[in-house]
Amino acid sequence: MTASGGFTAEVAERASGLAFDDLPADVVEVAGQCLLDWFGVTVAGSQEPATRIALGAFEPTSTGLTVIGHPVRLPAVEAAVVNGTASHALDYDDVNEAMVGHPTVPILAGLLALAESRDSSGADLLCAFVAGYETECRVGRAVGVDHYQRGFHATGTVGTFGAAAACARLLGLDPPTTAVALGLAAAQAAGLKSMFGTMTKPLHAGKAAANGLLAARLAAGGFTAAPDAIETSQGFGEAAAGGLDAERGLRSPRNGWFILDNLFKYHAACFQTHSSIEGLRRLRETERFDAGEVESATVHADAMQLRMCAIPEPRTGLEVKFSLRHTAALALMGRDTSAIITYTDEAAADPDVTAMRDRVTVAEDGEVGGPTPVEVRLRDGRTLQAAHDVSVPEADLGRQRALLHDKSSALIRPVLGDEGTAALLAELDHVEKLDSVAGLMQLAVGR
Repeated sequence: MTASGGFTAEVAERASGLAFDDLPADVVEVAGQCLLDWFGVTVAGSQEPATRIALGAFEPTSTGLTVIGHPVRLPAVEAAVVNGTASHALDYDDVNEAMVGHPTVPILAGLLALAESRDSSGADLLCAFVAGYETECRVGRAVGVDHYQRGFHATGTVGTFGAAAACARLLGLDPPTTAVALGLAAAQAAGLKSMFGTMTKPLHAGKAAANGLLAARLAAGGFTAAPDAIETSQGFGEAAAGGLDAERGLRSPRNGWFILDNLFKYHAACFQTHSSIEGLRRLRETERFDAGEVESATVHADAMQLRMCAIPEPRTGLEVKFSLRHTAALALMGRDTSAIITYTDEAAADPDVTAMRDRVTVAEDGEVGGPTPVEVRLRDGRTLQAAHDVSVPEADLGRQRALLHDKSSALIRPVLGDEGTAALLAELDHVEKLDSVAGLMQLAVGR
């Protein structure tokens, strides 16, 4: 801890003092890739029913800010709700195991609204984003996995702190005022895992973004809150996790920056299904069997997965994203788990997939935090096994950017068209050099 106080004061001081020139080149690159991925999933998610319903809850205004994918404008906090909901609507956005959730979506919707309103530069945006990212990961580490296992959705809860820290940094708030913003974030942090498979899960991201923006703005105006709200008695740590391990939260990550452990998603389902999807997909490719040869399959899940993505018989496309059995069946059949259309309500009822799902068993014996082992028994008597680890970040950042370009291009093109997609992606290739992010937002409005 520093002489200025406890855990809240320490993370506030770190966020407030961060400058763009402090960021190593690889941190700037990954931050830019987070932005690239965010625009891809948000433009596509802007057309989802959850986003359209959220947009319909507010009154557009000619003097407002950009709503991604729609030619209307909203006040900043309301724009953050809608854009944040859109960004998580497909559950296709990045993750970080330090916070046990999705790091980018609760930050960027509010931060971009604030940056657009202030005509901020791309460098200022990226600096503030990293400040928020590192903050939420430290809070996530401090409250630990127990917070998640109690039923809280960390994207909504811990993400609120990231959004508040990012917006506070963009506003140039000093450490004590940033600590107040984090206190206001603590009072608003919310999100329940019981909402997985419903529209309320992406709303968690939208509310986190909006609440973080509101917290920073209120703090800037002199609003008061407990400046030690994370670690104090009856504060966030005690109330939401039964305690706080401040030392663990302040410990340096292995690569010096939490953002370097960011994991991007290439399957449009809960990240905890990805290891089994990859294991089964690779078995299918290497052993060259088809769906008709599968007698049975077993997914060895851990305790966290069983409380997150074990819906046995999903009835909707949203529920499919949180079903180890159903996503395993999709992988065994060679279905495209990166395609949005794979997760429609109609696809959830596909009789061929449900028949394969009936051959899949989830065994409650996986090692917590490790790769998800899978076994496939074929009708010829062979038993095949795999355990693919998806928690290792890509070392080749150039390759990762190329993969994200392909992913985002496929997601954006149906909404913005070929020219609009090319224009937006071109700007996202050099965000740190932009004089203003306002033009970037306008490119994502749509036709």
